[in-house]
Amino acid sequence: MKYGFIRVAAATPKIKVAECRHNADKILEFINQAEGQNVKLIVFPELCVTGYTCGDLFLQDRLLNGAREQVKRIAAYTADKDIVAVVGFPYQRDGKLYNTAAVLHGGKVLGLVPKMSIPNYSEFYEARHFTAGIRQAVKVDFLGEETYFGSNIIFECRTMPDFILGVEICEDLWIPLSPGIGHCTAGATVIANLSASDALAGKDDFRKSLVNSQSRRLVCGYVYADAGDGESTTDLVYSGHNIISENGIILSESIPFENGMIMTELDLGRIKSERRRVNTYLGQSTEEYRIMQFSFREDKFKALELIRHINPAPFIPKNDINRCKRCSDIIKIQASGLKGRLEHIGIKSAVIGISGGLDSTLALLVTCKAFDMLGLDRKGIIAVTMPCFGTTDRTYRNALELINCLGATLKEIPISKAVEQHFRDIGLDADARDITYENSQARERTQVLMDIANMYNGIVVGTGDMSELVLGWATYNGDHMSMYAVNSSIPKTLVRFLVHYFAENTDNPRLSAVLKDILNTPVSPELLPPDEGGISQKTEELVGPYELHDFFMYYVLRFGFEPVKVYHLAKQAFKERYEQDEILKWLKVFYKRFFSQQYKRSCLPDGPKVGSVSISPRGDLRMPSDASPAMWLEDLDNI
Repeated sequence: MKYGFIRVAAATPKIKVAECRHNADKILEFINQAEGQNVKLIVFPELCVTGYTCGDLFLQDRLLNGAREQVKRIAAYTADKDIVAVVGFPYQRDGKLYNTAAVLHGGKVLGLVPKMSIPNYSEFYEARHFTAGIRQAVKVDFLGEETYFGSNIIFECRTMPDFILGVEICEDLWIPLSPGIGHCTAGATVIANLSASDALAGKDDFRKSLVNSQSRRLVCGYVYADAGDGESTTDLVYSGHNIISENGIILSESIPFENGMIMTELDLGRIKSERRRVNTYLGQSTEEYRIMQFSFREDKFKALELIRHINPAPFIPKNDINRCKRCSDIIKIQASGLKGRLEHIGIKSAVIGISGGLDSTLALLVTCKAFDMLGLDRKGIIAVTMPCFGTTDRTYRNALELINCLGATLKEIPISKAVEQHFRDIGLDADARDITYENSQARERTQVLMDIANMYNGIVVGTGDMSELVLGWATYNGDHMSMYAVNSSIPKTLVRFLVHYFAENTDNPRLSAVLKDILNTPVSPELLPPDEGGISQKTEELVGPYELHDFFMYYVLRFGFEPVKVYHLAKQAFKERYEQDEILKWLKVFYKRFFSQQYKRSCLPDGPKVGSVSISPRGDLRMPSDASPAMWLEDLDNI
């Protein structure tokens, strides 16, 4: 698959207990269906060839011989299929019986992996029939063909090097030191788990948390296939609860008690990137492991229309409950950072410029919370509005209303005359409306704020957000500078949600109303005169949509993906909102600005990190200011 994606599936066929040929037929149907949908890995439940609930029938030679024959038949069926199938069956060796997974591809049995942990408690009595597996892989003859048997086997794809498969079986997941730990530290990026986990009230939530936790700790893709309808219901019921997880995120989950197949794509590049980034993810020697190699057909590799959901707003949780908690947590982090700084300096005043826009609104709300946490009077917050050439009536009124609603001290300081004097001092023609015309206003505002901070023995609280700083959409030594920047790791899309969170969770209807109007105001620096009373300078028309840039920022900074992959993901995420040419245009703008504006990020003021992406020059982003974007842009030019 292109761009590091591999489509995987977990399938639960409706079996008949102890009827191996029927069960193999159902398995073949799923393999055929999956291969037709470009699935490269399909995982079936534990002992699915015979059924998990055979009991003492596992001691019957007819069942064991029939199971081996059907595994051989299933393997042969994969000869002309470009898919790896993992099926469970009872395997007899040297007079002992093992609960085993057969890994099949290209008409062959690539390897046999035994279950290591044999449960014999509560409703489980596997030790009556099965022996715990061996770790060291040994060569065995399986129906006339040579293969390897043992837990310490991983399966490596030559044509897709990032796809390395490890296998564990049911209870192996539930023990403290699962085989999957060794598999992943030996290089496996995907774990297949063949399971027959009975259904109990509330167990599905625990099972899901266990799979998620395992995939997160091991930084891997995890494909969990569970036994379902068709197993004996003598004492237990099986729900076919299949789960596919990637690094702690559920990508696909079946509806319990409905047999069938779930599919999605695992992003092997994301797994590789995360392991590379976290230097405490230590590998182990593969000398104790047998590496079985196989190949997918490269002529069948193609860019898939992804099944997995690509969130167009990766900084915003999809779930409403999670979103509210995330907003609450972020605001607490921002406010706690500012609170700590004020306590350390020993001051009781903060100065903040209020424009009536989103960023300064969030900064003021956070500052109020910090003052409340310190038990300080909000009158110590000096909220300064500084109207100039581009200020509109709407933003001006919203700034005043916001300050009054929050109980801060309002200072209104028009700066038009000061800026015009500055133009005369430096010999600038004010009609030029050039970059100097714009930046002079931003720097004048910063000078005013800094001087007022001196007057009140306070600090200037910065308002700029992370999206603006990544793009360099800030005036150097203007809005770029402060004494503490509470929004420095908040992307623009998240700023909007945080302000919305405040609007929905305040008891003050006036405050809620003004916040909602601010949310509906176009983003603008307001440095050019209004157009017929309205905002003439709309940031997203000049630099591009922030929802696109935040998406690019997430995948470029969080995972280091190649530009062509970022473009591919953006096409999937925004296919109903932007044309492909427009996405490509703004992605090129992103890379150009990101590389050219690093010098602004190299001297950022302190500010709290709130999420997995940050651009602090003292923490997450240590990048030379004169790095070239040529290779990144060349990748996009070749699309």
